[in-house]
Amino acid sequence: MDVSGAAAPAPLAFKCTDGRVLHGQLFAVPDGVARRGTVVIASATAVKAGYYSRYAAFLAANGYAAITFDYRGIGASRGGSLRGQQMRWYDWGRLDIDAVLAWALEHADGRPVHFVGHSYGGFGVGLAGNAAGVSRILTVGAQHAYWRDLRFRHQLGHWGRCLVSVPLVALFGYFPCERLGVMEDLPRGVALDWARSRKDFTAAATGDVLAELRARQHAVTAPILAVAPTDDSYATPAAMERALRYTPNSKSRILRLRPEQYGETSLGHFALFHSRFRHTFWEQSLAWLRDGTWPDR
Repeated sequence: MDVSGAAAPAPLAFKCTDGRVLHGQLFAVPDGVARRGTVVIASATAVKAGYYSRYAAFLAANGYAAITFDYRGIGASRGGSLRGQQMRWYDWGRLDIDAVLAWALEHADGRPVHFVGHSYGGFGVGLAGNAAGVSRILTVGAQHAYWRDLRFRHQLGHWGRCLVSVPLVALFGYFPCERLGVMEDLPRGVALDWARSRKDFTAAATGDVLAELRARQHAVTAPILAVAPTDDSYATPAAMERALRYTPNSKSRILRLRPEQYGETSLGHFALFHSRFRHTFWEQSLAWLRDGTWPDR
């Protein structure tokens, strides 16, 4: 369905359990279109929510109210200077995604709430207590960047990032991605967690927080379709399998997408949310959200 005439998204605010307020947007279903449910879209690390606005508008035009949002420390939820802001990578899941899902479930009017997570977003949903109320999950390139799961050239890039990020975080109090011309600045704790890239993601937490995260991951029962292009250097088969093992009570399936299936020579980690995939990947994702199928082109 054409989305060129869609209404402008409405601003939303979400209050997390620790009092932090996040900002996002609601892409409402247009008048005259039957409302099927709600889809929460969670971003990749260091990516603003606006990157997914075209896809969100597409979902709204097809009957799903779509919510995009920025994690704390990012974009509209930056919260001023990042110096001194205390947060960990897992807080984006256990506090931020959780708050957005709480809002979506409260305003669902009895209709299903689904989840689409890109990269970290597809992993972070398992850290949210309210993920237990989600009906279907689609992850795109989801993993938590454990360095041994990366392709060899990206393993080298990972260690190069570590060598750069640690001194820069010490100097600036955060990781200055914008000064380096790449994506969004990262809060200190998030940047260091990303650079350390542990084999067991939840091992970054301790005590009661660790127990909470593991319990939440086991409480997720929504079916998960995990997709990634075959040339995604981050979401390798090993990385995708590792991510899914954290939610053992969800029925999951991994689907590898070949660029030639979409008339492309390369897809990588980011391309699938571009508008040129409106009639291919986007339509396939819509079928999964609607009835749990993944049609061939």
